[in-house]
Amino acid sequence: MKKKTVTNSTAGKTSGESARGSCGIAGAEALEESIGYRFSDRSLLTEALTHSSYSYEHGGQKVCPCNERLEFLGDSVLSVIVSEYLFENYPDSPEGDLTRCRSELVCERALSSYAGSIGLGEHLRLGKGEEKGGGRSRPSLLCDAYEALLAAVYLDSGAGDAGKRAVSGYVMPSVIERLGGMLTGRPVIDYKTLLQETVQSDSKGERLEYVTVAETGPDHAKTFTVEARIDSNVFGRGTGSSKRRAEQEAARQALIGCGVIEDDG
Repeated sequence: MKKKTVTNSTAGKTSGESARGSCGIAGAEALEESIGYRFSDRSLLTEALTHSSYSYEHGGQKVCPCNERLEFLGDSVLSVIVSEYLFENYPDSPEGDLTRCRSELVCERALSSYAGSIGLGEHLRLGKGEEKGGGRSRPSLLCDAYEALLAAVYLDSGAGDAGKRAVSGYVMPSVIERLGGMLTGRPVIDYKTLLQETVQSDSKGERLEYVTVAETGPDHAKTFTVEARIDSNVFGRGTGSSKRRAEQEAARQALIGCGVIEDDG
């Protein structure tokens, strides 16, 4: 995700910087290079990379603020940016498709993947317990830190439209890449890939397979019924005019049952 580095034109420290503290981040320049943005207020970057466990061990919020408030803002900024992109680029897509697609693009799996592509985990400030517990690679922690980083860029760029442009400049290439294939101008979710990622993220070595349990109708117009099974347990069942379509529907039903996506009917 190489880009020309954008430097905020605001010079020097702001009043917000002194309020947040001045504790530094090792390798900040490398991270800025990865996202193509250079901070004017480095304390915003520091705060975005500071987990609550680290803050607690170093004097608490007043001395060393954690990234939870930035995470809250970043979640909203990302949602608006992705929503606007989908709305503008897919004028014929119904609300249900747009909602499903946005959910996939900003879910924990997606954000932790975006975070991994810039090596965000290497730069996080974690408490001793989180460090020992593998926090640098934990999807939920990476997701939160990534949202906080978005908010930091947004605020450092002046918020408003300028902030949205700055955030969009580096996050949208990853979002568009994940968006993947298109069909007649409508976003398409690959439910099989999404289910596979979900199973793998659990890190329990579970085996996902698709089993054809029925074939009906004449040879020229068959209907297939497929089950999505995880460790031999049926999680979803789908039918379709081809095995591929039946597998996609089975994966979709499994994702609904697991609470990963919502059932739009």
